[in-house]
Amino acid sequence: MIKLILGKKGTGKTKLLIEAIRSAQSESKGNVVTIQTGRSLNSEVKHDVRLIDIEDYGVCDCDGMSGFVAGIMASDYDCTHIFIDGILRIVGEDDRRDMDKVSKMLGKIDRISGENTIVTLTLSADIDELIEDIRKYS
Repeated sequence: MIKLILGKKGTGKTKLLIEAIRSAQSESKGNVVTIQTGRSLNSEVKHDVRLIDIEDYGVCDCDGMSGFVAGIMASDYDCTHIFIDGILRIVGEDDRRDMDKVSKMLGKIDRISGENTIVTLTLSADIDELIEDIRKYS
């Protein structure tokens, strides 16, 4: 299952994401993973959340991101939540402009996550800027 936190830069998406991470930490009976660019969330969440700096893994496009998420789920059957901060920053300039690629990536992540893992992403855009295939996740 995919959930999107939408809004332009500076609208509080990361704050909402941190609240969702903290809620998942307290409620989850499994593992919580957070993917970020850099280490900005490290001081905001407790140590039992697995924090991944995506820059350490060379992921720079939509195909790489969906494969990376699939790898997390394949290696951790107890993963109940995955949080991704700034998905458009992660996937790079070319894929950021191509909303069809972003839509296909979200579709792949949605299929592999199924009902057992909730994947929550922040996306810097207003809902009216998105194509319908992405809007359905908001």
